[in-house]
Amino acid sequence: MNFFTKQLSHQLNIAPSQINAVLQLFEEGCTIPFIARYRKEKTGGLDEVQISEIKDGFEKLVALENRRNTVLKSIEEQGKLTDELKTKILAAETLQQLEDLYLPYKPKKKTRASIAREKGLEPLALQILHQEDIDVITEAAKYIDPEKSVNTIEDALQGARDIIAEIINENTEVREKLRTTFYEEATITSRVMKGKEESGIKYKDYFNWSEPLMKCPSHRMLAMRRGEKEDILYLDISIDEAHALSIIENIIIKKKNHPTTEQLQLSIQDAYKRLLHPSLETEYRLLTKEKADLEAIKVFASNLRELLMQSPLGNKRILAIDPGFRTGCKVVVLDEYGNLLEDNVIYPHEPKRLTTESEQIILALAARHRIEAIAIGNGTASRETEQFIRQIEVLPKTIPVIVVNEAGASVYSASEVAREEFPDKDVTVRGAVSIGRRLQDPLAELVKIDPKSIGVGQYQHDVDQSLLKDKLDEVVMSCVNAVGVELNTASKQLLSYVSGIGPTLAQNIVEYRKENGPFKKRQDLLKVPRFGEKAFQQASGFLRIRDGQHPLDKSAVHPESYPIVEKMANDLNCTIDDLLNNAELRKKIKLENYITEQVGLPTLQDIMSELEKPGRDPRKTFEVFQFDERVHTPEDLKVGMNLPGIVTNVTNFGAFVDVGVHQDGLVHISHLSDEFVSDPHSVIKVGDKVKVTVIEVDLIRKRIALSMKTNPFENTKTIKGTKSVSKSAEHLHITDENALDALLSKFGKK
Repeated sequence: MNFFTKQLSHQLNIAPSQINAVLQLFEEGCTIPFIARYRKEKTGGLDEVQISEIKDGFEKLVALENRRNTVLKSIEEQGKLTDELKTKILAAETLQQLEDLYLPYKPKKKTRASIAREKGLEPLALQILHQEDIDVITEAAKYIDPEKSVNTIEDALQGARDIIAEIINENTEVREKLRTTFYEEATITSRVMKGKEESGIKYKDYFNWSEPLMKCPSHRMLAMRRGEKEDILYLDISIDEAHALSIIENIIIKKKNHPTTEQLQLSIQDAYKRLLHPSLETEYRLLTKEKADLEAIKVFASNLRELLMQSPLGNKRILAIDPGFRTGCKVVVLDEYGNLLEDNVIYPHEPKRLTTESEQIILALAARHRIEAIAIGNGTASRETEQFIRQIEVLPKTIPVIVVNEAGASVYSASEVAREEFPDKDVTVRGAVSIGRRLQDPLAELVKIDPKSIGVGQYQHDVDQSLLKDKLDEVVMSCVNAVGVELNTASKQLLSYVSGIGPTLAQNIVEYRKENGPFKKRQDLLKVPRFGEKAFQQASGFLRIRDGQHPLDKSAVHPESYPIVEKMANDLNCTIDDLLNNAELRKKIKLENYITEQVGLPTLQDIMSELEKPGRDPRKTFEVFQFDERVHTPEDLKVGMNLPGIVTNVTNFGAFVDVGVHQDGLVHISHLSDEFVSDPHSVIKVGDKVKVTVIEVDLIRKRIALSMKTNPFENTKTIKGTKSVSKSAEHLHITDENALDALLSKFGKK
């Protein structure tokens, strides 16, 4: 067992053999979705989350090892690498431990200590540090040398203290004990900068705020850091200074009543204030920022997964409307594959109200194209447009009218992807197309949009952008491969997220498809330029051909397993189609007869599941949702109303719910359930259809407070939600103004 495997096994509680198997598969160029789906025997059935944790953990250990080698090389080049020091460096298990050991040998710019050493004061410093039996004043007098700018005894002692302070700062025991104390006792304090009270009013809740550092939730940490970045807030992270000094004294001062004690105490005070505290504060700023980033990214990733995996309506002919008042409503017709057939504009609302003409256009389009569903974006004029459509008496009531979350549609419509798809159409038509396609298949359409623009994140522009992109791409890839992709209709954006493909091969697939027509079988992928055996291995199982020549091409059975199914059919003297269509035949299959060294029960069980429902979609069946007809604007809301709603975002402090009035309401964490809730994601997900009670409507500040409790007003004289909304108002200023109505900015107009 190598060092990496041992460390990862201990950290993740995963068997070393499983970790080795995963690392070997990564080395062979396998992707996370492929490993999780098609190499269960090798990994012992690890899921995508566990495999991803192994990947992340391994990368961190590699980075630590690389840094260790750099440190060893640097100290060795200085001629200061002793066997004892080398042993300590090799034993360091964290980057912090390693950097503490390296600190005394790390090349520095000129410091007060280095200047003092140049003046020849190091011997005096060491005498004081080691508490030798000397008369400090007499000894210091020996170092007076005007040529070296040591003019007085105090000059000598100050230089000695500078050297001692640096030595204390570089003491690994001191740093480790203070670091532990910071972790256990540090407080983060936020104060408003002088003169910024008015300009920074949105940060009012943090003008005088203090709490234990390690208990500070990620959203509050990111809020205060943003306020500091905007020069509104001053942040301080510290522990009790007297306690810190006593910790250092217990390590450094061995003789309490000694001629050197006073000088050591002065050195300790200087070391802490000037060196140790700033250093550890910086360290914990980075640590808590990383922690906050990870939590915010986790929230974003969870919401994104739920959004991408929302139920698709499927291959239906859609009439999609991007609603509007002044410029009218853009109407498009899409065939069952999402192709644009026709577009138009209607004016059902003021100021240019053409009701009859608008009705005629809708009816004509519905009849001409055999429309099966109507999608309406949930932006401005959404409910009014929905009401207009529903009031068209001769429109068949069998055609469902569905309000669709259009967050990100405007981003798509102005993107290079949209311009490439519809070079001759303006952004309004493209936006309507996106709304319609999102109803047909949310995943296929949302992959074209930067996840940060979809409106389900939390402080996405405040976190580590590289880490955010990696994690969100990982989520998108996971969802795309979990659902599977129809090879002959998928866009290049969707194809690029398939395991082993990427943008270049996706483009090559689309171009091959245009030149040669639809793929007839999975093996044809090998004819695509640059699509080699490795790419085929990683991708083919996730690609579907609905009417392919081989009956298994429409399933998730990997081509490498086709011989197994063929043998099953031969043993039963039937065809593969017979196996797919006859449950009684499948019952006769004895899986143990097909176990080999390479293929075990997990793969065979997956094959049987696919034979039962080839290429089945893991997403839930689509359910038509309708808002309450009594409410269209915030003015229609009354305290106590019970309304249906759709969850649009989940944060650490609650969930946002669209009840059909153009601005989302907040269900504070304290109102998510009758039971105590510590994590909103444990009880509610993006896309959930819920019942809520209106507990406060503040039209002036554009805030709506909702509750999912059975009795939200029980045992209260005033509206219980008021406090919740007020408390959550502290997050108003930290919402991402560039994301579409993310977080509490959703209290404003969309």
